[in-house]
Amino acid sequence: MAIGYSIILGVVGLVTFVHGEVIVYGAFTGFYTLLLSRGNVALALLAGFAASWILGVVVNKICYQPFQQRGREVALIATIGLSITLRSSAQVLFGTQQKFMPDMFQNRFFALGDIRIAYTQVFVFAVVFGLCLLLQRIITKTYFGMALRAVSMNKKAAALLGLDVNRAILLGNALACGLGGISGVLLGMYYNAIHPLMGASMAMKAFTATVFGGLGSITGAAIGGFLLGIFENFAVAMLSSGYRDIVAFLILIAVLIAKPSGIMGRRGVELS
Repeated sequence: MAIGYSIILGVVGLVTFVHGEVIVYGAFTGFYTLLLSRGNVALALLAGFAASWILGVVVNKICYQPFQQRGREVALIATIGLSITLRSSAQVLFGTQQKFMPDMFQNRFFALGDIRIAYTQVFVFAVVFGLCLLLQRIITKTYFGMALRAVSMNKKAAALLGLDVNRAILLGNALACGLGGISGVLLGMYYNAIHPLMGASMAMKAFTATVFGGLGSITGAAIGGFLLGIFENFAVAMLSSGYRDIVAFLILIAVLIAKPSGIMGRRGVELS
């Protein structure tokens, strides 16, 4: 989730409030794909990516593109409005009840001493690690990635050099939303359940992980999300499950006070 958020912050240049709902739509698309394909996980991930990619294009057309010549707060308010609309639409389309994601690994695990590691956890980690490697290569080695980096650094200078800034923002936001869709499917697989209203808390955790790892840093976002998960589980083990969500807010406040740029971030929000 945080990797997608990091790309949006780097390319679009503002905090979005609609990313949680993008994750929800990707999760439900993957859920129904799993049911129809009888457990094809790869197809479910691709379907979640495709659905959220399309939604990312819609978000760009509604919230970002019409307000580029105005203040950032206008686009920010637009994402809030679209978030409310998509959240209500999700309840109409998917129902208000929790859906139980099929368990592809049948709750199997292996043990390392006293530590039990589920196959689902290994699968999620492997997918995220692979995506990080792929994205780093795209960002650093391809024309598309270099265009995204140029736009994240200075949109006016990028336009003067002949780059189509609007197209770069459109594709960058779509890519970020597509990754959000994959994260929604992985989230459902991990917890074996998804809900139309889970977007708000997930977006908050994604933003916290992004700030923790460093704004605009793809690797930092992944590390931030990993560490946030560790801290949350420590809170559950030492206190109770009710403190899980509080940890994200406490970490966000602490990072903003101690090191606003995050673990691997820079002073400016640049994609790296």
